[in-house]
Amino acid sequence: MLATRASSREALYESALARLKCLMAEGVTTIEIKSGYGLELAAERRMLEVARDLGENLPISVQKTFLGLHSLPPESAAQRQRFVNEVSGPWLESLAAAGLVDAVDSFCEGIAFSVAETEQFLEAAKKLGLPAHVHAGQLSDIGAPQLAAKYHALSADHLEYVSADGARAMAAAGTVAVLLPTAYFTLRQTTPPPIALLREARLPLAVATDSNPGTSPCTSLLLAMSMGCTLFWFDARRGIGRRDAQRRAGTRRARGCRHH
Repeated sequence: MLATRASSREALYESALARLKCLMAEGVTTIEIKSGYGLELAAERRMLEVARDLGENLPISVQKTFLGLHSLPPESAAQRQRFVNEVSGPWLESLAAAGLVDAVDSFCEGIAFSVAETEQFLEAAKKLGLPAHVHAGQLSDIGAPQLAAKYHALSADHLEYVSADGARAMAAAGTVAVLLPTAYFTLRQTTPPPIALLREARLPLAVATDSNPGTSPCTSLLLAMSMGCTLFWFDARRGIGRRDAQRRAGTRRARGCRHH
């Protein structure tokens, strides 16, 4: 957080460019770039501006996601609801007005933001016509998959913990289940996503790198796929197709696999 806040737009651009070139070398043509590491409006804006600039300067489609509810900044520890109100109100409104937001995201988890807090944010995004992604079921099942389905989220990401009801709700809503094996590996998790349950619910599946310096320092979508097959006993021959990746991205412009 502090390093991101202290970084200039130019420094953020060069750092992101190096990672983006690695992905492009593997044939990635569409990428989602999330904010969520500045935890203050100015830093979040810089991250989204960099995402926009990368999409304008390189032959790759960039989807910009405002991960407004990722973690509670220390200065807001005693003012939690005020922070959620600001993110869901003036922060989101100003960033969307500047054309910097294609979708929103929230880390809906016991250690992060509750279902009620996430719903407040998703409802605000809905009123602005913005779709959502949800970090759901990474460490526990608190009902985030059902919330993602309620708002017809483009994707629910992680899903190590999801019930049959949650999976069926997501399938009915058209929400894509995104598996993040490199984050699972880095965090030394021991409960893999219930692939059989997801398949039974006929959920569209995708794999992403979750590329970030803290929990998934991976810039290879091919490695993510390989680790998904190894760690989750996922049979790639049963298909993670371009159509599912496009649905997850919220675009039909994608010509390759989805990454975030």
